[in-house]
Amino acid sequence: MTLLTLLTIGFQTLLIIGLVCGAIYLLNRRLDQWFADKPDKQFQRQMLTVAMVLFGVLIIILTVPVNDGTRGSLLSLYGIIISATIALSSTNIVGNIMAGIMLRAVGSFKLGDYIHVGDYFGRVSEMDLLHTEIQTEDRDLTTLPNMFMVSNPVRVMRNSGTILSVELSLGYDVSRHRIEALLLDAGRLCGLESPYVQIKHLGDFSVTYAIAGLLTDVKSVLGKRRQLRAATMDALHEAGIEIASPVLVNTRAFSPKQSFIAPDETPVANTSSGGPDRIVFDKAIEAESIGNLREREAALTEELKAMETNVAESPDNQRLKTERDLIARKLERLQEVIARREQKISAE
Repeated sequence: MTLLTLLTIGFQTLLIIGLVCGAIYLLNRRLDQWFADKPDKQFQRQMLTVAMVLFGVLIIILTVPVNDGTRGSLLSLYGIIISATIALSSTNIVGNIMAGIMLRAVGSFKLGDYIHVGDYFGRVSEMDLLHTEIQTEDRDLTTLPNMFMVSNPVRVMRNSGTILSVELSLGYDVSRHRIEALLLDAGRLCGLESPYVQIKHLGDFSVTYAIAGLLTDVKSVLGKRRQLRAATMDALHEAGIEIASPVLVNTRAFSPKQSFIAPDETPVANTSSGGPDRIVFDKAIEAESIGNLREREAALTEELKAMETNVAESPDNQRLKTERDLIARKLERLQEVIARREQKISAE
């Protein structure tokens, strides 16, 4: 093979690589523009980028000026590299990508849902190709790799309601019938549906009770949890039952008539507008709201397309034109609202 032939082959190979890389670059720029105002669609954006790069490498292998034997070897090597990458994905970035695909395919939770995973609890504020972000009870944003999400059990709080409970220990010297009645009153006072009392544990010195009930408004779980604990304390103290360990009674140097019940005082309001949940999970609530608005946007878009078809079939029908214009204005206002909210999240 002459030097000129080698230079020609090298030039053609470099030209093909340059053209493919240029096409990938231009398509990537186009995707950036397309998804610039769609932060909730970043998963699809990243998947398209990965597919585009893999396809570009395949195009280069198929078009380089080499003989069939060399091309076959390159294709085999490419397949081996892809297979080896997937096989070793548990310890690298590809593992998180595969886990992200799995989470999307299973669809066990979505933006705004309350989840427990490992030692973490919070509301889902972002779902990406590589990670899932949750907003915890401290209002902080915690980023969890998708491999962690698929390798640990994930408990999702159902939107239809969850069981809210509070445990406490009381002595054997107080009738359980009286305690159960007081705890049920506390549960009803908090608005729990079908409250019930469990005897969780019979200890050497005390009995562990739990008051529980169905909370249908899961978006107020933090406020209701605090309210249930406060109502439990108030109900027992007002009935003259002290919440103190019996072990303490056997070791303290106090008169048997000494009580450890706080004096009754005028209750002080301890709630803010919307409760603590709206303050703590603000980003997750906003992300869930944008997701709902996106669904509404898709529905209006389909409705507008149907109206356009009807107008095209009946161009003289003024009523159809009026309805079409009304839907178009609704869609435009909705898109403006979505853009403002997404800009607000991006600024945070």
